[in-house]
Amino acid sequence: MDIQKAYDEWSGTYDENENLTRDLDAQVTRELLGDLRVASVLEIGCGTGKNTVFLAQIAGRVQAVDFSQGMIKKAREKAKAEHVHFSTMDITQPWNFENQAFDLIVCNLVLEHIRDLSVVFAEAARTLRPKGQFFVNELHPFRQYDGKKARFYRGQETIEVDAFIHHISDFFNAATENGLALVGLKEYWDEADQNKLPRIVSFLFERR
Repeated sequence: MDIQKAYDEWSGTYDENENLTRDLDAQVTRELLGDLRVASVLEIGCGTGKNTVFLAQIAGRVQAVDFSQGMIKKAREKAKAEHVHFSTMDITQPWNFENQAFDLIVCNLVLEHIRDLSVVFAEAARTLRPKGQFFVNELHPFRQYDGKKARFYRGQETIEVDAFIHHISDFFNAATENGLALVGLKEYWDEADQNKLPRIVSFLFERR
């Protein structure tokens, strides 16, 4: 299914469905970023706001964007703080933000749906302040090699969302080509994943 249409439809049940990857992502994000305090953060692909409320606790200003109006609507219902702002945006196009506007950019379970990583990393580098950080959590490519992808259910029908495989080296290369240095790389498993492939890969890049 078309990615944008899929997420518009999925928005109604996204928070209710069992989703180990979604839940592990939220856990990892809080574990790795919980001690940070920043002036401004950009969340690209905010979805239903599963991480937006947390980001509002560590940042003086949060700009959260998504290309799905259905997801944005759900996120607005959760994150109502005055310093949180939402907008609809296609992150594969030039971003409508000033140079060096953010201390932190956060991207969770989004880039598997982006064919070409170069625009995202170039825009992240442009809009980050010096020493600013780009935090990326993704479905581990090992899982993708095994055929796993984002999916939801419409009654008895399983809807798979279009996805693209990006190898670990693809993230590293897209970052270094745009002046972002890799400063952290971790892999995570859910409790149900014993003796299985890692579920999430987490990157932390820093603008030079």
